[in-house]
Amino acid sequence: MKHRKFKSTARESFGDIAPAFVRYSEEVLFGDVWRREQLSLRERSLLTISALVAGGLTEQLSYHLRLAKENGLNEEELIEALTHLAFYAGWPRAASAIQVAKEVFEVNI
Repeated sequence: MKHRKFKSTARESFGDIAPAFVRYSEEVLFGDVWRREQLSLRERSLLTISALVAGGLTEQLSYHLRLAKENGLNEEELIEALTHLAFYAGWPRAASAIQVAKEVFEVNI
């Protein structure tokens, strides 16, 4: 599969110290994996957010919540997904994710 170029926030965050990481993020992860036709960008966003919440990995969650909105999910749907995850990923993890979502969504108001 030919790599497609996608500019990510990784370039600004890590470009000076980890150029290979940036290249893999832009060309492989967002250029190839995220562009596969079997799942929509909307579905990929939900899956990614679910994996981050289930793993308790809130560091990247704000980025992926914003990306999910670009990919067609609205705030109500995202909060519903996080609420649903409370029963499968754990209440504290969902609560932490909802706190991140609150901060992300307040910026857009």
